[in-house]
Amino acid sequence: MKLHWSPRSPFVRKVMIVLYETGMEDRVTLARTPVAMDKPNLDLIPDNPLIKLPTLVLDDGTPVYDSRVICAYLDGLTGGRLLPREPHARLVAERRQALGDGFLDALLLYRQERNKPVEKQTAAWLDAFALKVRSVLAALDAEASALASTPFDLGLIAIGCALSYMDYRFPDIAWRDGHDALAAWHRNFSERPSVVRSQPDETP
Repeated sequence: MKLHWSPRSPFVRKVMIVLYETGMEDRVTLARTPVAMDKPNLDLIPDNPLIKLPTLVLDDGTPVYDSRVICAYLDGLTGGRLLPREPHARLVAERRQALGDGFLDALLLYRQERNKPVEKQTAAWLDAFALKVRSVLAALDAEASALASTPFDLGLIAIGCALSYMDYRFPDIAWRDGHDALAAWHRNFSERPSVVRSQPDETP
């Protein structure tokens, strides 16, 4: 299998963590595929018309996207350890994954807006993104004890990757302030070997 990959994509990081957790990293070839909103990579179109990462290409040429679908597929190949089988536990894991992925989507747009020259930024948009950050952090902090008692799964991976992306791209936002329980959970998450191995890399 081939994975269109970037060392700085938080969505790619989700997939890498799953590969390490399942021991499947040797079965996937990483294809460095630069993708930027202002410079679409036309070479990716045959495998993903959305021109987005991550994109997995199976041995028979079947393309698989997005990260949620890829992670579930890879987990299923190894018995489904990261997506619970019990209906309620699965629902909770999928809801948490949706929250983590949605948080990442908002953070990517937030960063794009903040990177514009000040005179081109839209104050209402910045306020809306900041509100989402505050509300998500509050919700996750309230759920931190439940996160800590949940076996490692795709929902926790998505949430952990989103918080790690905050550290990586928003170092000026002290998200741990006032969120002690969530900070403690994320500290444990960050020490997991698969998470350590998938740290973002600034190598060109």
